[in-house]
Amino acid sequence: MSSVEISAGEVKALRERTGAGMMDCKRALAEAAGEVEKAIEILRVQQGKRIEDRGERAASEGTVQSYIHAGAKVGVLVEVDSETDFVARNDDFVAFAREVALHIAGSPTVRYVTREEVPAEQVAAERRVYEQEAAEKPENVRARIAEGKLGKWYESIVLMEQPHVNHDRYDGRTIQQLRDDIAASTGENVVIRRFARFAVGQ
Repeated sequence: MSSVEISAGEVKALRERTGAGMMDCKRALAEAAGEVEKAIEILRVQQGKRIEDRGERAASEGTVQSYIHAGAKVGVLVEVDSETDFVARNDDFVAFAREVALHIAGSPTVRYVTREEVPAEQVAAERRVYEQEAAEKPENVRARIAEGKLGKWYESIVLMEQPHVNHDRYDGRTIQQLRDDIAASTGENVVIRRFARFAVGQ
């Protein structure tokens, strides 16, 4: 295993090219010492026909779906994109977009689609707070405690890292995992592009 440091952006780019899961992409990049083409080859060997190099195939088609919660106090619009109009009209694809909208309605703290969208200064400020909170702990565990709290904070504000609010149906699977499923089943790059959450009085 290589000691090359892999950035979140590199993992995201590989995930969008292949449709593979985030952790699989991270492991493949680490094994390939950061070489993208080699990482794709590793993923194809490990995951067979479920993986293909989507390259720069643009997700320029898609759907906008909405969800209005009972009582009409909370509403959501979400744009989910695919590569072709054929997939954009696919029932499973549309159902996925609707489930994302439903999740956002039930997650009042969500602000961003991915970690990469969170402003760097906001991340730095949160990290400083958690480092200060861990200052009284033994030195060898401070960094781990701070990173653990930062991870929980990301989960509270980043859509892709949140388990779907319908735990009974999705058994704790995250929005990222559900996106990976629909990308694998359609064979296309699927991108949650943006969302807007409206709540009366906010």
